Amino acid sequence: MTIRSFSPRHLLVATFIGLLGLQQALADGWREAVPDAQVVGSGEFSAYGFHIYDARLWAPGAVLGEDRPFALELVYQRTISRDTLVEASLDDLQRLGGEAVDAARLGAWQAEMERAFVDVEPGQRITGVYLPGVGGRLYVEGRAPYEVRDPLFARTFFGIWLDPRTQDPELRLQLLGGLRSPFEPGTAVVTGCCPVQP
Repeated sequence: MTIRSFSPRHLLVATFIGLLGLQQALADGWREAVPDAQVVGSGEFSAYGFHIYDARLWAPGAVLGEDRPFALELVYQRTISRDTLVEASLDDLQRLGGEAVDAARLGAWQAEMERAFVDVEPGQRITGVYLPGVGGRLYVEGRAPYEVRDPLFARTFFGIWLDPRTQDPELRLQLLGGLRSPFEPGTAVVTGCCPVQP
């Protein structure tokens, strides 16, 4: 029996390869929550002439429904701070949430996003998963997922892209690929005990 010794360099390379595999597994962990995920649609978000991110909407069998999970994958093309992402999201959440989003709820959502979001770099992939009746989960490359257990937050947050009142209707249409959004007017939202009309 021959026993081989490994140099520190070999161990370092093996460890690095293992960490890359772990990072990819954490980034793709969302696929367990969205079984049989297929791309519904994709598009590009630009602002003031700058390409900000590429987006893809995934759903089981490429079918959307208010009672079905889906994933929204963003691949950033620019460096953006966590604080900028939180601030932009808060503006949209307040606009889309209307009277259902009071100052206390908005403050709680801000705290959740500050814990979940990261500074992004070009090429970084972040995937949000909509979990009907539960909330949402955020997968960032190399990190364990972060879950917000608030159905109204999830509906309002994913509404930034999928609600008819989005600020980028062209991207919305590209993401939906001709399908009806689960966030069309008249669709009930479950917030704790009782359905609430948007």
